[in-house]
Amino acid sequence: MPSTYETLNVNTDSTTTKTILHEVLPLTGTLVSGTYDSPDGTSFNIKNYTHGMFQSVYDYPFLSSSANHIYDITFAYDESSTLSGSASVQNSKKINIYNQFSQILLGYTGSDNKVRLFESDITLDTVGQMKEVIFVPFSRLITKDQIKKGSFSIELGTGSFASPFTTPGGSRLLLQDASASANGGTAPTIGGDYGVLYENNGDGTFGNGSLSGSGVVFYQAGVAVLTASVFHLTNSFGVSTGPISDFGTGSTGGMETIDALMTGSSITASCDSLRHRIYNISFNNSTEINSTIYFCRLPVNKFNYSSNPTYTSGSKIRVKNVASDLPVSYVTTVGLYNARNELLAVAKLSEPLKKTPQNELTLRVRLDY
Repeated sequence: MPSTYETLNVNTDSTTTKTILHEVLPLTGTLVSGTYDSPDGTSFNIKNYTHGMFQSVYDYPFLSSSANHIYDITFAYDESSTLSGSASVQNSKKINIYNQFSQILLGYTGSDNKVRLFESDITLDTVGQMKEVIFVPFSRLITKDQIKKGSFSIELGTGSFASPFTTPGGSRLLLQDASASANGGTAPTIGGDYGVLYENNGDGTFGNGSLSGSGVVFYQAGVAVLTASVFHLTNSFGVSTGPISDFGTGSTGGMETIDALMTGSSITASCDSLRHRIYNISFNNSTEINSTIYFCRLPVNKFNYSSNPTYTSGSKIRVKNVASDLPVSYVTTVGLYNARNELLAVAKLSEPLKKTPQNELTLRVRLDY
């Protein structure tokens, strides 16, 4: 039990700071297709559900206690989409998924309180609406507090199903939030800030010259939204000539376009086909650390003795060889107490610090939370 306390002045002896830490998260395509596949093609780290509304991707076979949830994948469209209809498989579920994400991330608009539609720009002016989309919500485990603005990229294979990434027979589409940064290029919504995902043209430019992109990413929510039209072919003038003919395997077992999959097959089948085309996902997460820093001052006339019973022997200070020598103590620990002298926190020094009546110390103690 200490016998001496030094009162901290909260106005002059403490301050607060905020630190942002970033981690690079490279999520390779082999994680979602191939790493943990069995000979029959079953992926042990991909979890499907009886409700059939989304797939979950894990970094290890999901039945293992060591597995961590990484992200989910699902397909959806708005009720005003041309793909919506009573004949479409899981039609109501796909509409409900779209509405749920829209309610949470964008909210409502208009006098009739309709949910907003996702757009491929940051204006939310009903131009560039994305009615058929792919949602990729990431686990809070990897996004932490938020995705760092300007760091997100996703690379997709747009070639044939047999060879989606490499030539001959394949190519890759790189989407990045190139215009987003901590200082701008994003738009605020009830779901947090979001930025536009533009196609990287490979020559230092992005997009097709317009302000619209191929998807958006919500940084605080940790959700990427891609338009299904990224898997549509375009001619030399940038005009769509229709979807890729063999985007994936449909319910009939044959190759189908993404539009045909979204209407004629389950969400699970669409997710399986998309996973086959994910080459890489990368972003930096952000962790905000708030700190209070206390400056613990040891004046010249205090803390020169120790209350440790071993400090003295036979009424003599062990660290003094001559009676006229100055007392010496070695500081190893700092304790922070409340007004009732109840211990609240303990800080350990990396090495003992010598304290005598001839020197004064100031110890900087930081509490992170």
